[in-house]
Parts: sequence; C-alpha cells; structure tokens
Amino acid sequence: MGKNLTQGIEKAPQRSLYKALGMSDEELGKPLIAVISAKSEIVPGHLHLDRVADAVKAGIYAAGGTPFVIPSIGVCDGIAMGHAGMKYSLPSRELIADSVESMLIGHAFDGVVLVPNCDKIVPGMLMGACRVNLPTVVVSGGPMESGVVNGRKASLSTMFEAVGAVSAGKMSLDELKEMENKCCPGCGSCCGMYTANSMNCLLESLGIALPGNGTALATSADRIRLAKEAGKYIMKAVADDVTPRMILTKEAFANAIACDNAIGASTNSVLHLIAIASECGIELTYDMFAKASASTPNLCKLSPATEYDMDALGKAGGIMAVLNQLAKKNLINGSVRTVTGKTLAEEYEGAEIKDPQIIHPVDEPISPTGGLAFLKGNIAENGAVVKRSAVCAAMQTFTGKAKCFDSEEEAVSAIMGGKIQSGDVVVIRYEGPKGGPGMREMLSPTSALVGMGLDSGVALITDGRFSGATRGAAIGHVAPEAAEGGKIAIIKDGDKIKIDIPNGKLELEVPAKEIAARMKKLRPKDSSPTGYLLRYSYLVTSADKGAVMKKKF
Repeated sequence: MGKNLTQGIEKAPQRSLYKALGMSDEELGKPLIAVISAKSEIVPGHLHLDRVADAVKAGIYAAGGTPFVIPSIGVCDGIAMGHAGMKYSLPSRELIADSVESMLIGHAFDGVVLVPNCDKIVPGMLMGACRVNLPTVVVSGGPMESGVVNGRKASLSTMFEAVGAVSAGKMSLDELKEMENKCCPGCGSCCGMYTANSMNCLLESLGIALPGNGTALATSADRIRLAKEAGKYIMKAVADDVTPRMILTKEAFANAIACDNAIGASTNSVLHLIAIASECGIELTYDMFAKASASTPNLCKLSPATEYDMDALGKAGGIMAVLNQLAKKNLINGSVRTVTGKTLAEEYEGAEIKDPQIIHPVDEPISPTGGLAFLKGNIAENGAVVKRSAVCAAMQTFTGKAKCFDSEEEAVSAIMGGKIQSGDVVVIRYEGPKGGPGMREMLSPTSALVGMGLDSGVALITDGRFSGATRGAAIGHVAPEAAEGGKIAIIKDGDKIKIDIPNGKLELEVPAKEIAARMKKLRPKDSSPTGYLLRYSYLVTSADKGAVMKKKF
C-alpha cells in the first residue's frame, strides 16, 4: 500500500509531506511500517513503551523497512476501578480499534507492529489490524515485577484486598501504606494472570506474537530483544504477504481457548477472543468455550490464586511449554502458521517444563478441567462466566440468599458497611455493556469480600465483569443483561440462588409462575448516558457476543 503514496509523478505532493518529516528518497523506497504504541505517562503498563517501540524501529530498519511511530489511547483499569471512569474502559477498546483502522488505511501503510500492554489496548489494537488485514506482528510491553511486602510477594490484587482487610480490622493503616508504596514497584502490566497478561499470553498461542510475549518482564533485556525480533518479522510478513486473517483462523482460536483454560486466564479473555474473532469473520460461542473447558486440564495456578507471578511462569518454560504439554493430549493444532513463518508446533517443539510446581505436567494437572467455567440457567439463559481456578472448593457448589444492588457503588457500600454476611449472594445488575453502560470491572467489591474474609461464604453475580485480579465465586458476564430484560433484573432480596460450577448451573430458585409474573411487570432501568457512552449503549451487543459493536442496523 505504501508505494501508492511514494511512487509516480502524481504522488509528488504526498512525498513532499513525507519529506517535511525528514524522510529521504531511500527511506520512501522501502516498505512503510506503522509502529502503533500506547506509550503514555498515566498508565504504568505503558510508561516504558517508547523503549519498546524504539527497539521495534531498530529491528525494522535493520531488516530494510521504514518505521513510523503512531500513538494510541489507553485506560488504566486499576486507576479507573470503582468510579465512573471504568464505564469507559471496555468502550475504549472500540475507539482503539477504530483509530488503528483509520490510521492504517489513512496513511496506506505496508504493515504494522502493535505495541500495546494493558487490558483493552491489546485486543483493541488487534481488532483494528484484523479489519484492515495488513501484515501484523504484536509485541507487548511485558509484565511488571512483583512487589515484596514483609518478605511476601504483593501485587495490585493484594492492594485491593488490603482495603477490605483494613475495614475488617485485620490490617493497620500503617501496614496499608507500606503495601501501597511497595506492591507495584515499576512499569509493566500488573504482574498476575490478570487480563492484560492473559491476553499477551494468548497472543502467543494465536501465533500473532512471538514466544515470550506474555512473560518476559517489562524491565528485562529479553523484552527489548523481543521487540527487535518483532521488527525483523514484520518485514518477513510484508515480503511474504502474510496477513492476520491467514494466522487467526478458527483452528488458531481453538488453540487460544485451550491455552486460556490451561493457564487459568482472566474471564475477560472470553470477551476479547470473541471480539477479535468477530473481526476475522469467525464466530466463537460460550458453548465452544464450555466444551473446551470440560476437556482441557488446568496446568497453571498463578496470582491472584497463588503468589506465582508472570516472571515465574516464564522461568518455568512459558506458554510454549504449556502448549507442548497440551499437544501431548492432542488439544493443540500445531499445524497452524505463526508470524515467524514457522508452524506453532515448530515453535513449541522442545519447550519443556522447568518447574512442575508452576506448570504442571498434563498427566498431573491441577484439575482435569479448565480454569474457566461457563454457567447457564434461568438467571443466565445465554450464559455466564467464572474463573473456576480462583474459586475455593467450598464455593464450587453454593446456595445462598440474594442481596440485590442496581450499581457497583451500592454493593461496595453495603459490603464495607458490614451488611453482607456468610450465606449471601451479592447481585449487581445494570452494569452490563448496555446497562452500565460499559460493563465495568468490579475488583473493588470482590476484593473487599476477600479482604474481609467473606470469600469462602459469599458469592457474587453480575451482568458486569471482573478484573483478572479477582478471586472467589465471582460470576460475571450474565446474559441477557438487566438492561435488555434479562432475568437478573427481577431477582429480589431473599430469593434463593443456586450456583453449581462443576455442572455449569446458575438458577434462581423461585417458582416459574412467580418468575413469569415478575417478568411481565419488569421495566428495565435506563442509565441515561451521554456523550460517547450514549452512542455506545445504542450500538453495543451483549457479553456473549463479545460486547462488540453491531455490524448491521
């Protein structure tokens, strides 16, 4: 595409603008490569991306291309958590995808290297690149190092849980301050198997990022070398005309779903895989995820379920070792192609487990079923999602009494105010993609429950979603959502709710006649959004469709 703007007499005006940038004729004669970087000074995961982007540029120059750095927005979910800012987090994914599409086509690039790191930025950039279908390589910024407090590893999830511990009188304000100063020691995506790191790992299994993308630390020399390699491989992809949709096939997404379950990834990965696949013309369903979960063993249990972090996963063999284990049970299609030109099998061949405490052998799994579970029932007729690997044994099956809230803020106030007791099921509704709008993450209420010691006796269900840092019986993505007339809207305080994670059930134990009578009277609440969120609420689809924008009107 770049030659359309750099060759011929009629393109002299365009060349004059390139030369205003300092470009030489020699540079304009080479493939023009966009390096889309989410560098900013407000997101810890993005603070260092200028160094990563510079390394990508060096790789592109060395391989005979001409790179141009382009910025991308990005919302820090941790900073946005617990207030109106979180309403913009998931919607920002669509803005990022739109801007990538606009910039790549508007400037007729030959290829693109995406340099994201945090939650919505990773899938958003890739969604835009899939639309344009130019040769693409992704190299993320890498995970943060773990913090250390009183000799124990700490992270952002530890920090959120500490708030509940202080409220319950289990931690002093001085201890909270020490943790605040030490739990996030520097740049990078927060260090557990949270959403950003989940997605960066899954990009390896999809073949669109190089091995090590999910685990090489943000501060490591490995990360810089990886970025240079990404610059080299984008030039190979341009020369061979290998585009994302050649790599991101249905088989590749099946590999990612298997990997997702094996590593106990964030529930948000379900939303994002469905959304990325949609841009490739591929439909993924909850039923496909559920089937994979039933047959895929869980091989890794990382933070927040344990103290093991992303660096530990990398040292234990990384995602390639996980894929190699799954392949032994024919759970991975190794014939799919990757951005290196090799098959996926060639990439994971020889990748062995170096620490079986972190990556369990496939014949000795943590669990014979995957890290995610998918529930259905009269509350969630289209489905709901829970991170099964982060739920304690006592809560895998649970029946409790509903305590209902029409916003996250109301629920947090009740939890912190001591109004939630063991045996309760906290129901948070009107927080879905349309009803929020924006489908907020709810790390604040789940962390408060954990910090107060209630996670072994209290469940939470919502049409919103959860941070990958969440643990406990936190069931999200309930579809249909309350704003679309879903039955989560008609639950009343005191109703019995039965949760059966092993059998995939989520049921409101109220007689069918009573449910029908309540549904007849239901008038869904209108959140009255304005600005971008108003447009988003009109256009967004449900969680089980990936919360993507409607393609037909």
